Amino acid sequence: MKNIPLCTVCIPNFNGEPYIAQCIDSVVNQKDFPGEIEILVHDDASTDQSVQVIRELYPHVRLLLSEKNIGFCASNNRMVTAAQGKYILLLNNDAVLHPGALKTLLMASKTYGAGIYGLPQYNAETGELIDLGSLFDPFLNPIPNKDWQRSDVGMVIGACLFMSKTLWDDLGGFPEWFDSLAEDMLLCCQARLRSLPVRVVNHSGFDHWVGKSFGGGKILKNKKLSTRISRRAMSERNKTFVMIICYPTVIALILIPLHLFLLTVEGLLLSIIKRDKRILAQIYWFCLKETWRMHNPLLKQRQTVQHNRKCSMRHFLSAFTLLPHKMRMLFNHGLPDVQ
Repeated sequence: MKNIPLCTVCIPNFNGEPYIAQCIDSVVNQKDFPGEIEILVHDDASTDQSVQVIRELYPHVRLLLSEKNIGFCASNNRMVTAAQGKYILLLNNDAVLHPGALKTLLMASKTYGAGIYGLPQYNAETGELIDLGSLFDPFLNPIPNKDWQRSDVGMVIGACLFMSKTLWDDLGGFPEWFDSLAEDMLLCCQARLRSLPVRVVNHSGFDHWVGKSFGGGKILKNKKLSTRISRRAMSERNKTFVMIICYPTVIALILIPLHLFLLTVEGLLLSIIKRDKRILAQIYWFCLKETWRMHNPLLKQRQTVQHNRKCSMRHFLSAFTLLPHKMRMLFNHGLPDVQ
C-alpha cells in the first residue's frame, strides 16, 4: 500500500521547458525530508515540449493537463484540490529549491504553528539575494526584506510558499478572478489578519529566474526597472483589490481614496512623460474601471475577511513602512521602462 505523502509540491507550468527539469530535480533531491513527497504539475495548455519532458524524465510526477489556458490562480487551486499531502508547497516552474528547503519549511511550521512560510529568494542568474519575504508601504507595494534578523514579514512570494492544506482551504485559496499577481499578497494579508504567522526562515533558500514566468517586473543590468503593460495593469488592479478586502476600516477610509487619486495622477504623468497613451488607458484607467466593476464582490469578500480578523491594528501595521516604495524606486532607478 502506497504511503500517504506528508507534503505535496504543486508546480504550475506554462511553456516552462527550459526550467522545469531543474525545478523537479530540486524537489527530488530533498533527501532529508522526513516523509513522502508528492510532486504535482498542472500544465496550463503549454505549446512547448514541457509535457513530453515531464512524461519522459519524471514518470512518478502526477500530471494534470488543461485543454485551455486557465491562469496561475486556477492552476494552483486545481493542484491543491488534488493534493494528497498534509502540507503543500507552491513552487513556480522557474524556481529551484536549495538542499534542505522542504525540511526547513516543515520544521518552521511545527515550531510556529499553522501559518505561511517561505525561504530566502536568490536571483538564479546572479546568485544575489532578492529578498527574505517582503514588507509593505502604505499602498501595498512590496518592499524586499533583506534583514536576516527579521523573519516576520508582510508576505511570502507565491513562487515558493509553504502551508498546511487545511489552512489553504480555510483561507479559500487563490481567487481565480485575480488571474495572476498579488494572489500571494491576499493570502498572506488574510493570514496576518487572523494573527497567524507569515514568516521567512533564514535557512536554505531557492533560486528564481525572476520575470521568466510572467515577464518583466525586474531590475535590468543598467539599473533600470523594466515591466510590461499587462503585468503592471494586473499588479495595480490586484493590489487595489487586496487593499479593499484586507485593510482595517480606519486605514481603508483614508488610504484607499488617496491611493486611487495618486494612481490617476501617476498614470497621467507617466503617459505624458513617456508619450504613450497606452500607459494611462491600459494600466491606470483599467485599474479604476475594474475596481468599480468589482466593487460589490470585493465588499462582500471584505465583510467575510474582516469578520474573521483577530489581530490588532498595531500587529497588522507592523509589516508596513511609511515611505512609499515607488518614491524609493524612482530615486534609485528612474522612470520604469514600460513595454
